[in-house]
Amino acid sequence: MAKAFASQADLEEKKITFTQLSENAWAYTAEGDPNSGVVIGDDGVLIVDTTATPAMAQDLIAKIRSVTDKPIKYVVLSHYHAVRVLGASAYFEEGAQQIIASRGTYEMIVERGEQDMKSEIERFPRLFAGVETVPGLTWPTLVFDKEITLWLGKLEVKIAHLGAGHTKGDTVVWLPSQKVLFSGDLVEYDAACYCGDAQLEAWPATLEALRALNPEKLVPGRGPALLTPADVNKGLDYTKDFVTTLLQAGRDAVKEKLDLKGAMALTRKTMDPKFGHVFIYEHCLPFDVSRAYDEASGIAHPRIWTAQRDKEMWSALQE
Repeated sequence: MAKAFASQADLEEKKITFTQLSENAWAYTAEGDPNSGVVIGDDGVLIVDTTATPAMAQDLIAKIRSVTDKPIKYVVLSHYHAVRVLGASAYFEEGAQQIIASRGTYEMIVERGEQDMKSEIERFPRLFAGVETVPGLTWPTLVFDKEITLWLGKLEVKIAHLGAGHTKGDTVVWLPSQKVLFSGDLVEYDAACYCGDAQLEAWPATLEALRALNPEKLVPGRGPALLTPADVNKGLDYTKDFVTTLLQAGRDAVKEKLDLKGAMALTRKTMDPKFGHVFIYEHCLPFDVSRAYDEASGIAHPRIWTAQRDKEMWSALQE
């Protein structure tokens, strides 16, 4: 019997946790499903990643309304992937004034947003509950190059692109006064890193740029909130180990002149013992191996994933 494509067979709902990290910061986490972050300032609220659909965003909005009635003024996109951005329209009814993204994220939406949306929805339908409520692509209203600073009353919020990794436009949100960092998918913990659009060689240096901020708490893209400096470092080290092991396997496969199926078998020898037990590992690995093989072959800019390319790759890797 053929294995179900990607995560179409994953129907298990995850438990949502809404955790206060500091006076102003909250983590919305979901047992390996995509996380969001919330910053509540003196005069408004900022969201880090929107959830995948406006329908799904209603649960996050309800969690926020359980602790504040302040308007949701800002939405920050940590990167361009559909599962992070397509819920944005829900926040305009809550007072949102700006959707903020890096230049790299904007460029990726222009280049491949439409294809990515169709691809992601077909890969993992459970993560797009209420997909019929999505009005279309999410477009930033404020685009920055390296860093901007917002003030939510007296609270300083830095929004920065510190380097490429998960995508070329990865964005973090940093509360310097409280040492709280929202990393998006630059950091994962107890979950696989999706690397289908990654800049694998650049990723470790970006992780070290995050470490240099000395965060005491960190909300990763997937997995539990990291609530101590020691746990933050574990998350950074875990992610670094994942992406460097993956890229080295890709380089070894290219050196041995293996095809994609051979590259998958070689990669599993080093990846499975360390990471085979974590959330969404089996979902991510085919896309990860494809990208590592491409990057090791000299394809610096990730090829666009389409629904058709997804299925052709999946078919090539089946027994």
